[in-house]
Amino acid sequence: MPNLDGRSLPLQAAMAEVATDVHAMLDRLIPDGGGESGEARLSAAMRYAVLGGGKRLRPFLVVESAALFNVAPSSACKVAAAVEMLHTYSLIHDDLPAMDDAELRRGRPTVHRMYDEATAILAGDALLTRAFEVLADVGVHGDPAVRIELVKELAQAAGIAGMCGGQMMDLQAETESLPLEIGAITRLQRLKTGAIIAFSCEAGAILGKAPQQMRHALNAYAHDLGLAFQIADDLLDVEGSSTETGKDTGKDASANKATFVSILGVERARSQAVLLADQACAHLDPFGPAAERLREVARFVVDRRA
Repeated sequence: MPNLDGRSLPLQAAMAEVATDVHAMLDRLIPDGGGESGEARLSAAMRYAVLGGGKRLRPFLVVESAALFNVAPSSACKVAAAVEMLHTYSLIHDDLPAMDDAELRRGRPTVHRMYDEATAILAGDALLTRAFEVLADVGVHGDPAVRIELVKELAQAAGIAGMCGGQMMDLQAETESLPLEIGAITRLQRLKTGAIIAFSCEAGAILGKAPQQMRHALNAYAHDLGLAFQIADDLLDVEGSSTETGKDTGKDASANKATFVSILGVERARSQAVLLADQACAHLDPFGPAAERLREVARFVVDRRA
């Protein structure tokens, strides 16, 4: 069973410990195909993408939300791994020439650069479907109703009313040169980035069969956390370097893309991120000291440099 507690550790150490446990789970769930077959090449591309590092923030949110409800660490780790598979699929597709045409991800060549576009598309597809296969497995939870709820909620967060819908809005705004106001950008990022973060925060409550008001509190926390995270990401695109972030920077400005920073300016955007992080923490009041780690995460996403 993974050691996912680490509640006495500093945040960065706790995140690193969870990342190690989730990495080991991903390694088991996506085995090395070996050989030269098409399946082996696809497996290699999937593993290249999903085992290539990253902050593992979404898995950490799954683990921390699960800890609030005394969920078995092994169950939390499987759900965390499924979320990371889905998140990685979105990064692979987002990096494709048809989208952002990125060359770097997590400090390494993107999957379509390392392999080819067709393999990258299939690797993303395979990670997406594997995520739902993992959630549906009895090892995640003995109650089939809980597993169905997890599958349904993640599907909604990833689909037209979530990540994919937000990505379409982003592409449409860029290709059709549609001017976006702050309200439209906020809605776009709530879907594109925030929906998966919201699922990650609620997943533990689903696993723990928590009361609805507890789920609402975590969803409200995730809403503000997701927007703070995106503003910090926009700031890093302006102020950070590819060495720090592990991905291409300056692409938003070169594409003349409307972002929180382009509309608010650097200082107002930074202040707004801090305000959102404070609001996120306030939503955790019903959990008391048990949610202190999640409060630390809210402050971390604003201050991060990668």
